[in-house]
Amino acid sequence: MLSKTIQDALNEQIQHEFSSAYAYLAMTAYFEDTNFPGFARWMRMQYDEEITHGMRLFDFVHARGGRAAVNGIDKPRADFESPVDVFQSALEQERRVTRLIYDLYELSQNEKDYGTLVELQWFITEQIEEEKIFEEIIETLNLAGDDHAALLLLDRQLGERKASTADA
Repeated sequence: MLSKTIQDALNEQIQHEFSSAYAYLAMTAYFEDTNFPGFARWMRMQYDEEITHGMRLFDFVHARGGRAAVNGIDKPRADFESPVDVFQSALEQERRVTRLIYDLYELSQNEKDYGTLVELQWFITEQIEEEKIFEEIIETLNLAGDDHAALLLLDRQLGERKASTADA
C-alpha cells in the first residue's frame, strides 16, 4: 500500500505527464498550422506517449491500493517562432519532467517504497531516451538552418515515425 506522501507525489506526476501531453498537442497544432505534417505527426505521437505514461502511473497508484487523482492542467504554450523553437521547448519540458521523476525517486528511497522505485526506474530510462532524441533532432534542425529543402526532408523523415511498443 502506498503512503499518503507517495500517493500525493505520484498524483502530482500524473498531472505533469498529462500536462506534457497537452503541450505536445499544442505543438502538433502549431505544426499543422505551419504546414509541417511530419513534425505534426511526430508530436502527436509524443502526445500519445505522454497519455500512456500518465495512465501507467494512474494504474500503478490503483494497483498499490491508492487513489489516483485527476488535477487541472494549465494552458500550454501555443506560439512558436520556428521548428527548432518547438523542439527546444519540448526538450526543456522533458528535462523538467526528468528532474521531477528524480525527485520522486529520491522521495521513494527515503520512504523505503521499493515497489515505486522499481516502477520509476522505467520512467528514468524513458526520460534518458527522450532527452537524447530531442537533442539529436535539435542538432539536425540547427544544421538545416533556413534551408527549406532540408526542413522538408526532416519533416518527411519524422513523419515516418512508428508507434513505440515500449510504452505498453
